Amino acid sequence: MWEVLKAEGIDPAPDRGVTTWADFLRTQADALLACDFIETVTLTGERQYILAVIEHATRRVRILGTAAHPAANWVTQAARDLVMDLEDAGATVRYLVRDRDAKYPAQFDQILADAGIQVVLTGIRTPRMNSLMERWVQTCRHELLDRTLIWNERHLRRARHEFEQHHNTHRPHQAMNQAAPLRAVPELLEPGAIARLEIRRRDRLGRVIHEYRHVA
Repeated sequence: MWEVLKAEGIDPAPDRGVTTWADFLRTQADALLACDFIETVTLTGERQYILAVIEHATRRVRILGTAAHPAANWVTQAARDLVMDLEDAGATVRYLVRDRDAKYPAQFDQILADAGIQVVLTGIRTPRMNSLMERWVQTCRHELLDRTLIWNERHLRRARHEFEQHHNTHRPHQAMNQAAPLRAVPELLEPGAIARLEIRRRDRLGRVIHEYRHVA
């Protein structure tokens, strides 16, 4: 009997009704957010924290704010801003995945719960449980923070806003067939059209980020 069940891909009875973490992320992707803090240091030696949220289905990123000292009232206000932004966008969100960072106060989870969003905590020291958010953090570091000398908090706000716009409106994603979160997949070119392409480049943040567009 065990061999028959295994051949059919059926788990043993005690585990048959268990939903794995991967299955949860896959089935709830359309209603799932993830968030995390990104830490960086300015040229003056001041430590800054960026709070960002990503949608699992669309890969859209919302940077909720930047602060040197993300106190409880600041993080709580960020939760309120997130809820209002989601309502304005008509987004239906049921879950938000986050780690167990002490910078999240109890009010953060309560505000989301009042909006119908359940907070799901990852395991201790298990960043892979929030892999989509962690991957964006890595991208933000490699493409922005590691290549830019951040003068102060004001400069960081401008830089992260530019990168947020670049990510959402231009940067292609392999998981989305080269579409961007707020840009549809480009139309296929006709045979021979590639020889007539006229490409223009737009620089952001002092040529740290390059964007390429086809001029019609």
